[in-house]
Amino acid sequence: MLPRPATDHSATVLARADWQRLQRNHQERAKALTSAHLERRARAQKHPIWDFLFTYYSHTPAQLARWYPGVGVVLRDAGEFSAVRYYAVAADGSAALNLAEYWERRGATVRYIANLLRQTLERKPQFGCFGLHEWAMVYHLSPEQLRHRGLRLRLGHAATDEVVDAHRIGCSHFDAYRFFTPDAAPLNIIRTTRETQPDFEQSACLHAGMDIYKWATKLAPLLPGELVLDAFELARDIRLVDMQASPYDVTDYGYQAIPIETAAGKAQYTQLQRGFADRGNRLRERVLDSIRVAGEELGEAI
Repeated sequence: MLPRPATDHSATVLARADWQRLQRNHQERAKALTSAHLERRARAQKHPIWDFLFTYYSHTPAQLARWYPGVGVVLRDAGEFSAVRYYAVAADGSAALNLAEYWERRGATVRYIANLLRQTLERKPQFGCFGLHEWAMVYHLSPEQLRHRGLRLRLGHAATDEVVDAHRIGCSHFDAYRFFTPDAAPLNIIRTTRETQPDFEQSACLHAGMDIYKWATKLAPLLPGELVLDAFELARDIRLVDMQASPYDVTDYGYQAIPIETAAGKAQYTQLQRGFADRGNRLRERVLDSIRVAGEELGEAI
């Protein structure tokens, strides 16, 4: 599918000066979001909170800095996009996403993500987990078994286990549940698997909110770069709260705990969780809007 001609008014057409400005803005924003990580990496310095955004999620800072206009946008005088994967350049120098090629290779992934995001939007959010997934990941572990060995447990090992024992564990997110310790896994009231993940994902889950970033990176270049950066920012904000509410002591890194073992901590966590759910749902809708545009161009329902 070659770029639409400029006379096709169903496409958004950007002059070279306009799309280059958007590209520069994107690159500057991406640099601001990743420069601290790159500086730490140059010093071989680990960070137990922020490294997660670049290790668990495989998108690199360089990939995050790449700008795409997204589906339904034609770039004037953009011959350099001939070197960009999934882009085609017409005889007049206009460039756009080659949707037919993209769909041939990525269509199954797009359909999976669209189904998962729709189900997440439709499912009633559950606000009673209180971030206990992180506690279940250290349940009955010894100090040398902890993933974050540079962090101590805020309450100590025995008291951390007591918090898990005193609560109902209802983690709906497979990629959190799969890291539960062997003793904690049977305590979860939900038995989700990779195959059933779309049947359990719900918008109040902090990890489901962070994963919008993962889905956005898998859809590039179908999505506009701004949306990918917005998803990264949500993942960043959620990651901090996830660690503040965890059993780990993050005060040495300048952050206060959210003590979910107390009534006040539970209330604080739930309030933040509701805000993340709202932000995440708006991002999910934007991702689905881009997928809908792709379906309209292809002439099929997605």
